Amino acid sequence: MRVIAGKAKGVVLKTPDGMQTRPTADRVKEALFSILQFDLPGTRILDLFGGTGQLGIEAISRGAKSAVFVDAGDAACRLIKENLRRAKMEGEGRVIRADYLQFLSQCRENFDIIFLDPPYAEVFLENSIKKISEIDILQSGGIIVAERPVEKPLNVQIEGFSRSKDYKYGRTLLTLYRKD
Repeated sequence: MRVIAGKAKGVVLKTPDGMQTRPTADRVKEALFSILQFDLPGTRILDLFGGTGQLGIEAISRGAKSAVFVDAGDAACRLIKENLRRAKMEGEGRVIRADYLQFLSQCRENFDIIFLDPPYAEVFLENSIKKISEIDILQSGGIIVAERPVEKPLNVQIEGFSRSKDYKYGRTLLTLYRKD
């Protein structure tokens, strides 16, 4: 797993042992950042299910101002910090160990782009989208990126948001919600 483009291009990111974390495939990541390329410069990113930190790190590498990485796992938080160090981005990323709903319930920050790549088998995706729309932490014109497997439907409509088509990459679907 590596940073694909930008100031940290080519930096190899550390991956976790075992199957606790499922990093986004490079092909999917490359397609996602092609979609977002003109939205990234100067943005504040929330990588809500941080895992390895690769989505937020890629965003910073391509011009995002900063990223907040949230993960409930201690090992994942250590891994994100290590990957920020490898990419020489320690000052641009902040790592918070917390449950996603706990973090969202206490969040008082605003973001421009929010990455949601939770464990596939759970209802975290639907719950986090609903909570984000309720607490209003996304800037006007901001984007929620939801990643899921092709067999998992996402029937969430959010008032005040436009939903994109589903972008399919192998067994992965990406859906973007843009705040009106």
